[in-house]
Amino acid sequence: MNTSSVITKWSTQEKLFFSSPLVFPKFSVLDPETTFSLPPRQISNGIVDAFTHVMEQYLTYPVNAPLQDRMAESILKTLIVEGPKTLANPTDYEARANLVWSATMALNGLIAVGVPQDWTTHMIGHELTALHGMDHAQTLAVVLPNTLTVRRDRKGQKLLQYADRVWGIVDGSEAERIEAAITKTRDFFEAVGVRTRLSDYGVGVETIPVVIKNLEKHGMTALGENQDVNPQVVEQILALCA
Repeated sequence: MNTSSVITKWSTQEKLFFSSPLVFPKFSVLDPETTFSLPPRQISNGIVDAFTHVMEQYLTYPVNAPLQDRMAESILKTLIVEGPKTLANPTDYEARANLVWSATMALNGLIAVGVPQDWTTHMIGHELTALHGMDHAQTLAVVLPNTLTVRRDRKGQKLLQYADRVWGIVDGSEAERIEAAITKTRDFFEAVGVRTRLSDYGVGVETIPVVIKNLEKHGMTALGENQDVNPQVVEQILALCA
């Protein structure tokens, strides 16, 4: 129910995306029961992927889009509640239906209307998958908390909003609330079964220059909502991912 696809070419260790209105479906059928046979690992991956899709569109900077913000926050809060339910009981139709619908709403273009978008985490994550075969959501769980940490100054206002509206964090200084929100994000990924360090997947810091080289090769040297995530910033992010 969106316009994008991603293709991995293992022979060249490349994972690249494309987007076109020509691939937008005429209609979509969402049948939760068809997902009941998924192994727990892929349910966990789906939760993290949907969560990160929302974060890439929501956690940028304020642009007076209150409805889009509230919709994004509602998807995040629904994933936080319904994701663990689905893992605990894989044949819970209602929980799975809510998860499937949340995942659809996370990337069908609706919450992206009129707001800036980031996608730094996804672009870095694609390179990690291409190089090391990590599941897509595993790379997102590793990269997103550290992207938020490194970009906390540029994303400060939305991080405070996220802390308050999604996690209910209202006490402490602004810096403490931001740190707590990032920690909550990492803890949520871990709680649904997706580890959040490169070392958890046997990947060392030697991958950092290779990831940067491949991003440069693919023309991705100005990432983020402000197009100011350059190779030096990517290096800072990945250094925290170890």
